[in-house]
Amino acid sequence: MFMNVDIISDTICPWCFVGKRRFERALRERPDVQAEVRWRTFQLNPEMPAEGMDRSDYVNQKFGGEEQAHAVYGNIRGVGQVEGIPFDFSAIRRTPNTVDSHRLIRWAGSAGLQDAVVERLFERYFTQGADIGSQEELIDVARHVGMDADLVSDLFERGEDIELVRKEDEAARAMGVNAVPCFVFAKKYVVFGAQEADAFNELFDHMAREAQSEAGEFEAANSEA
Repeated sequence: MFMNVDIISDTICPWCFVGKRRFERALRERPDVQAEVRWRTFQLNPEMPAEGMDRSDYVNQKFGGEEQAHAVYGNIRGVGQVEGIPFDFSAIRRTPNTVDSHRLIRWAGSAGLQDAVVERLFERYFTQGADIGSQEELIDVARHVGMDADLVSDLFERGEDIELVRKEDEAARAMGVNAVPCFVFAKKYVVFGAQEADAFNELFDHMAREAQSEAGEFEAANSEA
């Protein structure tokens, strides 16, 4: 069974990293499912200054203090351990504006390297504390996965696709997406959140049954004709 999957996410969303792992596990468990994945833009902080902001200031604004943040991130770290993600939130010094990282993901699509770029961005930010709002860091990510780093540098310099990325974020919100990750299958079925692999497998079963039913109805209609 082949399907297109649009994954709406943000590059600084830890649950998006968890969701990626769980979705990948679901696909490994279902060799009968072939998925063409496209990563789509969402910004958790659309009003973030272009230069980002100090992590401590961000945490205080978002959670009301270090104590509350510690509890939230402690839970995520525990989930990460189960999924093989060594989250290191203490290494993060800046919370970035993610427009440029989404621009890079968009460009990676034409090279068939979106998934590799998303994976590298998640790893660099969540396990090494890299500033993925820095264009130098993003160019290094591009080089690491095999993209043309000089071309990426030129695209950044020319300001390519900034508005397209912002419009994609706006389109997701217009669809009713207000939290990520959000998985859209065949432009028809939606799974919100970092669901366990079983949730994806249940959807795959439903889609397979529906495809069989539609095929049967088509054959019946043709035989009657």
